[in-house]
Amino acid sequence: MKAVILERFGDSKVLKSVEDFPKPELKGDEVLVRVKAVALNHLDIWVRKGALAVKPALPHILGSDISGVVERVGSLVKNVKEGDEVVIAPGLSCGVCYDCQRGEDNHCRHYDIIGLRSKGGYAQYISVPARNVIPKPENLSFEEAASYPLTFLTAWNALVRKANLKPFHRVLIWGGSSGVGVAAIQIAKLMGAYVIATAGNEDKLAKCKQIGADHVINHYSQDVVSEVRSLVKEGVDIAVDHVGSATFTKSVESLKKGGSLVFFGTTTGDITELNIRYVFVREIKLQGVYMGSRADLFKITELFKRGLFKPVVDKVFPLEEAPLAHEHLEASRHFGKVVLRVN
Repeated sequence: MKAVILERFGDSKVLKSVEDFPKPELKGDEVLVRVKAVALNHLDIWVRKGALAVKPALPHILGSDISGVVERVGSLVKNVKEGDEVVIAPGLSCGVCYDCQRGEDNHCRHYDIIGLRSKGGYAQYISVPARNVIPKPENLSFEEAASYPLTFLTAWNALVRKANLKPFHRVLIWGGSSGVGVAAIQIAKLMGAYVIATAGNEDKLAKCKQIGADHVINHYSQDVVSEVRSLVKEGVDIAVDHVGSATFTKSVESLKKGGSLVFFGTTTGDITELNIRYVFVREIKLQGVYMGSRADLFKITELFKRGLFKPVVDKVFPLEEAPLAHEHLEASRHFGKVVLRVN
């Protein structure tokens, strides 16, 4: 099959298009999906660079957010059939442990993300457990359907599950132009919250407002903490931080007493200094977030079906231009998601 493979770790040039990569084998409880679109995430970049403690066996195929058409089903599969248009839930778990059974499969000790250790969607075909297949919303194209699973699931887990988002909350969202930023803005607005979003230029700030942000701040030219405090003197209820070292302390300083910082992703680094006394005196809650439960992705998909969430696709590249798509993402030229179309 046609695929873009990672033969060694490095910059975008290490991604190689091939025509004869072996087609995945199919187990009895799995589904073979003909990939139609796959969206990029910063996870793809970190894996490509070899920057994570967890490294895949090479050659590897990247890509966590996938939509496509069911090509074939295993002998034990009952929930889908050949020809179904589907979205793939990116989290893989054992399905039988205590955490999986109670609906917290992202806590499974065997948890993986498609494209992290297991081979992903930069290819014509992928085989996944049948429980990871969700019917694609009919009102979305394949490119749009590939744009939401990982980012919306992570943002939902952060805001709804971990931070217990309420309509009266004030929320600060860093990097509102990113895929997960776009997701967080829409989720917070759907829940009735007041949203403050940051971005790096005027065009991105305007687009953040178009998708629901109440107030926007340029995180390069403005002092975010001062701007937040001028809007909400006591500080925000929730800060969403997926940036890392450059913003973590500022996130804490933007919170009200008893506020929550939900954080995931470290695009600017993963080491920071924090005044511990400031945190406990103000009873600030620090909550790490890693993906979310597969069950929640069904709820999110239903909200896309109803039109309450809108996909935001920045640019679509053909599969063989994956290196250019990586460069586009790394240069932060995007607003929303960068997607590869697979023919």
